[in-house]
Amino acid sequence: MALLFAGVSLRAGTSVESLRGLLAESADAIPALKLPDGKLVRADGDTPTQGVLRDKRLRGADMELLGRLDARGTFIVDPIHTRSIFVYKDGKRLMVTYWCDVCAIRTYSPGICWCCQQETALDLRERDDQP
Repeated sequence: MALLFAGVSLRAGTSVESLRGLLAESADAIPALKLPDGKLVRADGDTPTQGVLRDKRLRGADMELLGRLDARGTFIVDPIHTRSIFVYKDGKRLMVTYWCDVCAIRTYSPGICWCCQQETALDLRERDDQP
């Protein structure tokens, strides 16, 4: 299986640093990036990364994922702690983070705040050290 993206031919097992496209789902509801040519490339990663890829608030977002293509043709996103998921909005490359307004706690995967048990808000940031 070969895919063409940004002028680079991607083959299963190829080491790739990044993949950019619109966040979508494959026919069997697996997170995927829709490339400019319309092809879908499934995306997977550790459990927190899977949470971000399945976040419905990001569906259709212009995303860049850092990682590699595996032998099955699935793009494996680098672990969440390496900050490997970005959204492009208004010409800016933004980090995907989540914020609890009540407790002022930032996380990198969606879910319930571990402190107050309220849902965290999607908070796209230029850097994660911003207040």
